Amino acid sequence: MELRPYQQEAREAVEQDWERGIKRTLLVLPTGCGKTIVFAKIVEDCVREGRRVLILAHRAELLEQAADKLSRSTGLKCAVEKAEESCLGSWFRVVVGSVQSMQRPKRLEQFETDYFDTIVVDEAHHCISDGYQTVLQHFSEADVLGVTATPDRGDMKNLGTYFENLAYEYTLPKAIKDGYLVPIKALTIPLKIDMSGVEVQSGDFKAGDIGTVLDPYLQSIADEMMKYCMGRKTVVFLPLVKTSQKFCQILNEKGFAAAEVNGNSQDREEILSDYENGKYNVLCNSMLLTEGWDCPEVDCVIVLRPTKVRSLYCQMVGRGTRLYPGKDHLLLLDFLWHTERHELCHPASLICENEDVAKQMTKNMEEEAGTAIDIEEAERVAAEDVVVQREEALAKRLSEMKMRKKKLVDPLQFEMSIQAEDLSGYVPSFGWEMSPPSDKQKKTLEKLGIMPDEIENAGKAAKLLERLDKRRSEGLTTPKQIRFLEGKGFQHVGTWRFETAKNLIDRIAGNGWRIPQDINPQEYKGA
Repeated sequence: MELRPYQQEAREAVEQDWERGIKRTLLVLPTGCGKTIVFAKIVEDCVREGRRVLILAHRAELLEQAADKLSRSTGLKCAVEKAEESCLGSWFRVVVGSVQSMQRPKRLEQFETDYFDTIVVDEAHHCISDGYQTVLQHFSEADVLGVTATPDRGDMKNLGTYFENLAYEYTLPKAIKDGYLVPIKALTIPLKIDMSGVEVQSGDFKAGDIGTVLDPYLQSIADEMMKYCMGRKTVVFLPLVKTSQKFCQILNEKGFAAAEVNGNSQDREEILSDYENGKYNVLCNSMLLTEGWDCPEVDCVIVLRPTKVRSLYCQMVGRGTRLYPGKDHLLLLDFLWHTERHELCHPASLICENEDVAKQMTKNMEEEAGTAIDIEEAERVAAEDVVVQREEALAKRLSEMKMRKKKLVDPLQFEMSIQAEDLSGYVPSFGWEMSPPSDKQKKTLEKLGIMPDEIENAGKAAKLLERLDKRRSEGLTTPKQIRFLEGKGFQHVGTWRFETAKNLIDRIAGNGWRIPQDINPQEYKGA
């Protein structure tokens, strides 16, 4: 099997990391970009070198998928380490293992710590858990590859506590641009669902609370689906089995051919097969199909299980991003989830790296509710909007700074006006004097009319404050008087009495803020 260019780049990047001595490296590929094929080829390379490989996952579907892809793409067969099955004594160089089974002390103790040379962790965002770590620490000398779809920042931070490097990342926008995934059109439905009472547990919304909140809206959601989904192959993600079952029933009453699957479904394989073969056009599930299930024909995804976790959101949407003949885009329905305290994932979470752009994109899409919008175009428009907003904010800030400067005296102007050589020639001597001015010093100086930005150290700030206090007690001009009068052309106002300056300013004010004709600022002696 010939790899796509990015898949070959990923394969080489991982192996280069191991050659450089980086033992624990990470590969990030969006859902639908063939991560299983990539690590299957890496496993094949390891076997050629005489290595023994463990592929570790937390669900049976992922293990079966890995074994199947490995066999079809490389011809390699696998031993199994799960439940009653064991790889010990097998001549196969590759083992697919369930983390639930492998972590058990009695089973793990049967393996020498150097039994595996390489470990591949599928859906690696789970590997920080205690179970995975028990297994990984036992085989601590093995080279480890973690494979995951696009993780959120929190996931990356967590993964960074175990993995040493990100060997390769292929982004969703790049995959769409390169033609390996279908474009995504997001449609915001103007149905406001109040989630303000939903609690957060273990970093995400409580499924039980979401189910309770969602229940009154199910009929309305089904009505909206009738407008957009009748001719589509749709997957709906819901928070609870009972909610999923109820919604499936409502959809069938509305004329859809809907089916429901969950972890307890005895006929799950049959239902999934019937869905893929066209017997059903809607598949409802309560978070069962987020990993390890592929149906490229899916062209509509509805997330009725709102989440704060970007990786989970990407997994759900990723069920519909694969290429399929005649499929030109994925339609993603997004609802106006109202939550007062917590930010949740939206279509912008799939594509935006910048938080400001993501918020603007979500705002723009809500304003365009009822219209399907290509998410790449929406991101471009939002980015432009943010640039405009930043430019406007900067212009406003510069204007405010200009106005602020007009009201304040530059320290050098003040020193020259009062003829204070000791201030203009000041050099700090002690450590505390050399430190930057404190916030309190800067705030007080600005309040008294001195521009604090030009004062470089705490010693100079202290000297200025002492001088200002002394001048006030001696009845001499203030910085604000100096700024105003010297701005009108008067000289050395800093040497004047406070009352002299005040009387002159009053005269100017009484003359419509114009200098009286009998006064020449250049010759005026205020002292």
